[in-house]
Amino acid sequence: MDTNDKKSGNRKANIQMRFSDFDLPPMQDVLLIGKRAPIGPEAVRRMVDALAPGQYEVIPVENSQIEAMAVKSSLFNWMSRDTLINTILEEGIKLVNDKSIIKATLEITISIYKEVDV
Repeated sequence: MDTNDKKSGNRKANIQMRFSDFDLPPMQDVLLIGKRAPIGPEAVRRMVDALAPGQYEVIPVENSQIEAMAVKSSLFNWMSRDTLINTILEEGIKLVNDKSIIKATLEITISIYKEVDV
């Protein structure tokens, strides 16, 4: 870089930073693992078992792009296992390729409307 550029003020840089707590393991609620991803399901299983024992379940997937998914176990308390897995796959398949490792955050909200006699 020419020192004249620094003095004249022609160049500027914008920096955007976001800080948050470091999560262990360094993933979110779901991790989708492509069939040819750099890290496979067994390595993911060892990682989550070492960093967050009992908090994630690694689930094999029969799909042309996705080999497995790691899901935070507590999410299965909110809805049926099959519904949750199928919903994640339905949307996740649109974003991945066979080399992908995609993390996802899920926000599940249960709405209840109940009418009672007064």
